[in-house]
Amino acid sequence: MFEQFSEKAVVGTLLFLGWEILAIAAIINVVMKARSAAGAWGWAMAIIALPFIAVPLYWILGRREFRGYVEKRKEAHDANERVYLDLIETLSPHFAELNPEQARYAGVLEKLSERRFTTGNEVCLLINGEMTFEAIFRELDNATEYILIQFFIVKDDKLGTRLRHKLLECADRGVKVYFVYDEIGSHALGKDYVASLRSGGVEIHEFHSTQGPSNRFQINFRNHRKIVIVDGAIGFVGGHNVGDEYLGYSDKYGEWRDTHVQISGPAVLSLQMIFLADYYWATGIMPTLNWNRVIEGDGSHCGAGKSIVLTLPTGPIQQIEGGTIFFLNAITRAIRRVWIASPYFVTDESIRSALQMAALRGVDVRILIPDKPDKYIPWLATFSFLGEMEAAGVRIFRYEPGFLHQKVVLVDEEMSAVGTANLDNRSMRLNFEVTAVILCRDMASQVEAMLEQDFLVSREVGGDEFTSRNWWFRVGVRLARLAAPVL
Repeated sequence: MFEQFSEKAVVGTLLFLGWEILAIAAIINVVMKARSAAGAWGWAMAIIALPFIAVPLYWILGRREFRGYVEKRKEAHDANERVYLDLIETLSPHFAELNPEQARYAGVLEKLSERRFTTGNEVCLLINGEMTFEAIFRELDNATEYILIQFFIVKDDKLGTRLRHKLLECADRGVKVYFVYDEIGSHALGKDYVASLRSGGVEIHEFHSTQGPSNRFQINFRNHRKIVIVDGAIGFVGGHNVGDEYLGYSDKYGEWRDTHVQISGPAVLSLQMIFLADYYWATGIMPTLNWNRVIEGDGSHCGAGKSIVLTLPTGPIQQIEGGTIFFLNAITRAIRRVWIASPYFVTDESIRSALQMAALRGVDVRILIPDKPDKYIPWLATFSFLGEMEAAGVRIFRYEPGFLHQKVVLVDEEMSAVGTANLDNRSMRLNFEVTAVILCRDMASQVEAMLEQDFLVSREVGGDEFTSRNWWFRVGVRLARLAAPVL
């Protein structure tokens, strides 16, 4: 009995020592790779205090670098150099000559994205799910060569079924269909849905962020992009996913407020390249696409013609935090106004300080967020920022009719942006995102009118929304704020 007890004690001791070694390795990794001192201290203290909980959480949630993607992209480039040369040759005549004022801020985005603003684009603003999917399905019906489609969330509901039927119809008439979805965002998507598309000739694949022996724990990363491209001529990007709630058919959320844009012109080829990089990561296959044709928009089809557009990809593959730079660039260059609509307002100090500084220099700074949450902890954390924002003159509005999910930025009279990036740390650091940045006074005017209508059905809130609540609520808010770096 004593010998058996001794054996258990030895095994227990060895397991404990092994776990301590893992904890020490995790702390060393934190110190060497954390992007901020606050993040390093937070993880290190958690590992020391609660090693059996914090160590596995760190290896799953603490990584900030998505490994292998850059190498895959270079592999695709080297193996298909002709494609890239054709793209540059096609786009070069459409590169925008920015005036000095535009170059002051747009040049930053060109360097960040390693692509150029292009002229001759037509952009149509789609301000709800009905408009967005009506436009998408119309273009799917008109497709003759290929369709590229990518969503974060795909559901097998009425809208998802309608999309599936459309894609099968396209494949049946000989149109090539390439489909990528995020396996975490679409975790509830049934195998039958995927199998039926695949058997009908659709090339459908999960993004597969955990591929590769060193990437087994990359489950905290998401491909949050929503892209549809038809024949290389028409592109869509914005906040809508594939689910009935995005059409407002949800008892829980009611009205769903979201925004997409439809683009025609040279910017579509740039958007196509973003999709292609994701598709190659997922499959290792380079589809045959059209890189030699540009159909310029003139505004006669759906919206603002002759727009200068940049499709901006950001994600966890960059040494620079592209999402953070995008928002900081928009906020700090604003002279008259900067309005931002986002379902979440859980940012780091750099974004909050930039918003405060802009307000203090007289810029009309407004943040539009939901009153009704879809995720409780991020919604709760937002309350902790209301007082400091109000003190600087930043105005916060809560949208009341339903859930607000749009990701829209409006700066002064010319620049607007619609995409997939939220005003939160996940979009800044962990998600693959894409944003259409538009330099066009006509489009900015349309976005202004749209947001003005949103503000009319919203209520302005300040610090008293936090201070007037009970003690338990305020404790919950402070605890939620501590989780902000991983929300």
